[in-house]
Amino acid sequence: MAEPAVESLEGFIFGNAPKPVCCGSDLVVGGGCVVPEINFTLPPIDIDDETWVEVRRQYEEMIVSVLGRAVALEVPGLLVEFETLPPMTDRPAWGLEITRLLSDRMAESHAKHGLKTALRLTPNDTREFERPPRMRSGEHWDHMLEVIGRAAEHGADLIAVESTGGKEVCDEALVEADLAKIVFALGILGVRDMEFLWRHIVRECRSQGIVPSGDSACGFANTAMVLADRKMIPTVLAAVVRVASVPRSLTAYRVGAVGPSKDCAYEGPYLKAIEGVPISMEGRTAACAHLSPLGNISQAVCDCWSNESVQNVQMLSGRAPRMCLEQLVYDCRLLNTALSSSPNQAVQLRDWLSDSDAPLDPQAWVLRPDVVLRLSAEIAASDSPYRQTTAAVGATLRELRAASTSGQLRLPARESPWLDRLEEEFSRLPEREEELIEKMLTDPSIRKRFAPEEYGID
Repeated sequence: MAEPAVESLEGFIFGNAPKPVCCGSDLVVGGGCVVPEINFTLPPIDIDDETWVEVRRQYEEMIVSVLGRAVALEVPGLLVEFETLPPMTDRPAWGLEITRLLSDRMAESHAKHGLKTALRLTPNDTREFERPPRMRSGEHWDHMLEVIGRAAEHGADLIAVESTGGKEVCDEALVEADLAKIVFALGILGVRDMEFLWRHIVRECRSQGIVPSGDSACGFANTAMVLADRKMIPTVLAAVVRVASVPRSLTAYRVGAVGPSKDCAYEGPYLKAIEGVPISMEGRTAACAHLSPLGNISQAVCDCWSNESVQNVQMLSGRAPRMCLEQLVYDCRLLNTALSSSPNQAVQLRDWLSDSDAPLDPQAWVLRPDVVLRLSAEIAASDSPYRQTTAAVGATLRELRAASTSGQLRLPARESPWLDRLEEEFSRLPEREEELIEKMLTDPSIRKRFAPEEYGID
């Protein structure tokens, strides 16, 4: 049981985190300034020996273009994220070669122009490509470890992962709207995998003198968000999954990660509230990668502002990565101007960002700063990750019920029966995780999807 790091709504603001992070070439995140984070990737292309020269050329084109625009726009700092594509994790030399290429160009820009930068390396979690996944052994695990273990020597400043432990169960649970299976996937399997994975990452980062930044429940909560957008699951379920993913993502910080969090971790405000770490967020600027009902509110307490990822395709203004950087820079200028004007004006902008989205969708409502602080207090008060997960579910359902009843949250009529159903399913969740594990292990549809020993379950 612990108190959240952020207790005051007035102090819960963009650009400021209780525990700022210094990384790369003099870049500070969460120290009073919102920093743009750019992420770019290849257009559709096979990655093999024959295309590797072209792959390398495109990454060089992207980083040179982005850095040039950052200098022209006089950004106060820039975080660059390189997410390896699956072949670049499974063949570590490829991912590390691109890491070195990006790092060298960033170092040149810092030396020539004084541009403060940092490079975040995010190895793709390829463990899920085997079914059932092997989470603690095998060549996919070995390749991930090699990329992480050699990151610093190739110029990476931070390590992040979008880990997938428990996703093999959660995917089916989402389409079935099965709350018990979702809690099992997030609060038990996901947490256990995070503990195993992030102890390795933290140890490797500390030995190399680089930053273990954070993880994302993208494969869980963002999957739910996309399914809700397509009307395949209710939005109230997607909102519950979002908050239920918080204890899983907190695990990285519990074992030594320090932030900034991953941009696609929309649970970031909870991580900042509970642990005090700086967070990267994405919203309207991520429309190049996916749609969401969280375009403005996701910016309300961000410390980095990201585009998620964009392909290197031609736009009227030039290549898409440079275009996305410009959008991020101007958004950050506005936030930083509000911060430098007065605390009251910064809070006003934060509240406008929140109020423009929150009444329209339960997924946005649970990101309201005041709601985040209320629910974070309940999560932090619980004494185990499993109980934190069930506390998150219960608190979210109560919050959505109260907001809908008061008329503050517009909830379509078709969603009300789902809120009733989720409340009923929540009332049947076991008090102890051992009881839920025993129940899940007797379910044949679950047992065929995951290997218990890969999560330390006998």
